[in-house]
Formats: sequence, C-alpha cells, structure tokens
Amino acid sequence: MFTGLVEGTGLVADLQPEGDHALRLCIDVSGVFDEPGSLGESVALNGCCLTVVAADRRIWQFQAGSETLSRTNLGTLSRGDRINLERALKADARLGGHFVTGHIDGAAEIARIDHEGEWVHMRFLVSPELSRLMIPKGSVAIDGVSLTLVDVAETEFSVALIPHTLAVTTLGLRRVGDRVNIETDMLGKYVLKLMQGTQTHLLSLPGTPNV
Repeated sequence: MFTGLVEGTGLVADLQPEGDHALRLCIDVSGVFDEPGSLGESVALNGCCLTVVAADRRIWQFQAGSETLSRTNLGTLSRGDRINLERALKADARLGGHFVTGHIDGAAEIARIDHEGEWVHMRFLVSPELSRLMIPKGSVAIDGVSLTLVDVAETEFSVALIPHTLAVTTLGLRRVGDRVNIETDMLGKYVLKLMQGTQTHLLSLPGTPNV
C-alpha cells in the first residue's frame, strides 16, 4: 500500500530484457533512499508496485513482466529517464495522500498543459472505463502521484499541479502526448462492483422487469 506522496525521482541506469516478454529495471536511487533496499520489499515506480530483486546502496533492481509492460509506461523508459519512487507505507506513518495500491488500471495521454504563473493545469485523454471511476474533487494517482481531480468528462479529466509537485516528481518534465500511468480511487472500484452486483441480483428476482 502507498500514499501517492512521491519520495523523489530515481534515474534509469539500465534496462535488461529477460526473455521475450520481461524486463529488468535497474534504478539509481541515490539521493532518494539512503539505505540499501531489502530483497522482496515493494516500491512504486511511476505508481506501479514492483518487488526489489537485487539492491545495493545505489542501484535497486526490479523485474516487470508482460502484463505490467502492456498496462504501464515502464516499457517505454530509456536509460537516463527520471522515474517517480515511493516505498510502501508503514503502518504507523501519516497518510498524507490517499490509499494507492500500486496496481495500474490503465494509461492516459496528456492532451494539454496550461501555465498559470508557477502552477500548471494538465488535461488528459482517458478511456470511459477509467473516467467512470473518477469524480470532481476526488483522488487519482498519475504516475504514482496522488492528485485531486478538477473536472471529469467521459473521455478526459484535468488536475492542477502546484510548484512543489512539479519540482519533485516527473510531472514537471511531461509534455503533450506523453503517456502516464493511472490508478483510480480504490473506493470507487468497490462501490461500482457492489452496485453492479446489486443490480444483477435485483434483475434475477422473479417478477422484476428488464430495464
């Protein structure tokens, strides 16, 4: 479990193909994490929860399979790219963002970037399957960053980014057309599933009209 409060940006030091459908990501975490990673611990990379498979004080290694590469932007990374990093939430830590699982639902494309002084307003194109789980002033994780939704339509949504977020995450480096990872609010997913189950149950009752 994560919060969406990115701890810093790491540097992609190396990308090593493993077979035809997997990739080993070697991330330089210098300046972000001060101690060696623990084997088996969870870290969110651009919001995607991956497991540390090897680590020293500078380079932490992760493996990404075909499902992860197809659903996220990790497969588009190149050596030298910056990537958002967050270690898993401790049980006694403050929850400053929102509950983020690290399980990416899909991708969105940056459609527009508007500057308002030091602030930035970003608008994204997204599928209706994802937008139906978003509400204005609700929460969304974009490349692992916990943000508040400004407005939501069927195929797009927008957020406002403060200078601090632009400075300490990769969102300040993003350009129109870039693909970003999206995780919708987990509470919305549970509510939707419960509502669908209730509707299915009601329709199965004798004498219930089809609607």
